Amino acid sequence: MIIAGEKSGEEHALSFFPQLRKLVPHVHFFGVGGEDLQHEGVEVLYHLKEFSSMGFSEVIGKIPFYSNALKRIESEVLKRKTKTAILVDFQGFNLRLAKRLKRHGVKVLYYVAPQAWAWKPHRAQALAENVHTLFTILPFEQSWFKLRGVDQVRSIPHPLMLTYKKILNDLPERTHGSWNNKVKILLLPGSRKFEVSSLLPIFIEATKALKKNYNLEIHLVKVSHIDQSFYDGFSSEIDFLYESEDLTDALRSAHIAIAASGTVTLSTGLFEVPTVVCYKASLLNEFIFNNFIKYKGPISLTNIIHGKNVFPEFVQDQADAVHITRAISSWLDNEKVYNQTKRVLKETKTLLSGEDFSVPEYMAQVLNE
Repeated sequence: MIIAGEKSGEEHALSFFPQLRKLVPHVHFFGVGGEDLQHEGVEVLYHLKEFSSMGFSEVIGKIPFYSNALKRIESEVLKRKTKTAILVDFQGFNLRLAKRLKRHGVKVLYYVAPQAWAWKPHRAQALAENVHTLFTILPFEQSWFKLRGVDQVRSIPHPLMLTYKKILNDLPERTHGSWNNKVKILLLPGSRKFEVSSLLPIFIEATKALKKNYNLEIHLVKVSHIDQSFYDGFSSEIDFLYESEDLTDALRSAHIAIAASGTVTLSTGLFEVPTVVCYKASLLNEFIFNNFIKYKGPISLTNIIHGKNVFPEFVQDQADAVHITRAISSWLDNEKVYNQTKRVLKETKTLLSGEDFSVPEYMAQVLNE
């Protein structure tokens, strides 16, 4: 069984799954995923569109759905005599599922460790009790989990490193001034409807303000599961529109990005694109975050990996056009500041290197046992 409950999880899975299928052609895979995993031969019980939710308030509203899904998946595991499960990220659901699977003797390979060091440290104990192997993707995570009793931990290169491995060795030169008076700003407002609807208007407002002083070309990456009509409302402000599968091309050409906090902010770091990171949540989510979550560090992956704010971060009320405009202007007006950010970003690849071993071969060995 394989569970990839959101798009970023499916993308992580694609870094190892095609090769894994070749190594174990006799194994049938079923579970949760999207079109890409279906294309790779996975029998999808639930489409990831049904699973995906953002923030505490959305999750609370879907508790009955997740509860029924847990029961159905557990039933399928018993009926199919499932021996091994690959759980990809999606920690709220997958940690509960891992506990049920352990009771039935299913080996759990947990791919992409939950960020327990930031949100819920007690989850390390649940992993220690219920998971056969935990795969970590951030430099410090392996030792953090081992110190908390998770014995079988493998540190792997971040899946994006595997996805972009060849491309990252051949990035175009984009130092300050290389844009020949036409600065390409890439808008990455997220992959969830709530993110896009709350952030894209702010991103557009910021670029309109910047256009008063700079010659800009505005690029946007859209996602297929959000109604095209929403993007059409901003068509007069967008010079070039990319589909989500063309993200690589968009990153290669961009000089600066404005992005929703998420995996894509690591992509911009790997592609050495100075990025303004924004995050907005509902009032309920903000209340819970401010009152019950102790983590106070950076929110974007590039900043977490570097241990400092390479990218400016604006959260909630600060995620507005004024702050975004000011941050981007500081790069456009100051060659030294912009090029220094680029130099720091060149180190991102080195910081993400993990153990030198094959994830598909390791998983195939566990499956064949």
